[in-house]
Amino acid sequence: MKTFLSNIKIEIPVGIYIKDPETSDLGKRIIENSIKLIEDIGFESFNFKKLGKLIGSNESSIYRYFESKHKLLVYLTSWYWGWIQYQLVIETYSINNSEEKLIKAIEVLTKTTEQDSNFSHINEVLLNLIIINENSKSYSTKEVDTENKEGFFKLYKEVVKRLADIISNYNNSYQHPLTLASTIIEGALHQQFIKQHFKSLTNCDNAISPTSFFIDLTLNTLSNDRK
Repeated sequence: MKTFLSNIKIEIPVGIYIKDPETSDLGKRIIENSIKLIEDIGFESFNFKKLGKLIGSNESSIYRYFESKHKLLVYLTSWYWGWIQYQLVIETYSINNSEEKLIKAIEVLTKTTEQDSNFSHINEVLLNLIIINENSKSYSTKEVDTENKEGFFKLYKEVVKRLADIISNYNNSYQHPLTLASTIIEGALHQQFIKQHFKSLTNCDNAISPTSFFIDLTLNTLSNDRK
């Protein structure tokens, strides 16, 4: 199993990048250090000139991989959602009980991220912080419909659909599985954000996690729908 996991490659939709950064040492350094820099200074202050200085490479060399910092952010968020989907598959595939499977899926989607040694050049902990703070910037643009048609958000949508299928398996009469699934995923990111920045607006803290809230919300919603 360990050998199998170490050979997994998360496939990012073609079109997000010009040259696949996974195919070269420079590309991997671009990804590794862009995560560090965006988490450190924020996406608004991030640019390829600063990234090039950090990695000791010309700014033009980064443009051979990504045509803009927006495309780089879309790449990072796509990689994250691909990694989350891989976590969902691994953590839930052997669970037959529908309630246990739903709870495990919510845990995967809402828990505090830990470093994954299977991807040595990507710090998933820092990437998770970027997703919490910057994820919406990857799609809150005028080009979102065009990019959606081109498949840029394929991995994110697959995660939502996978969770929706698990919800339907638990309660096949529930009419809003996709809505609930996307609410859990986006809501968990929002709760993580306000837990950090607007502590007076949430009951989540070091003792109460977003995970416990969304498990409670989901099971109550689906149980009440059965009555």
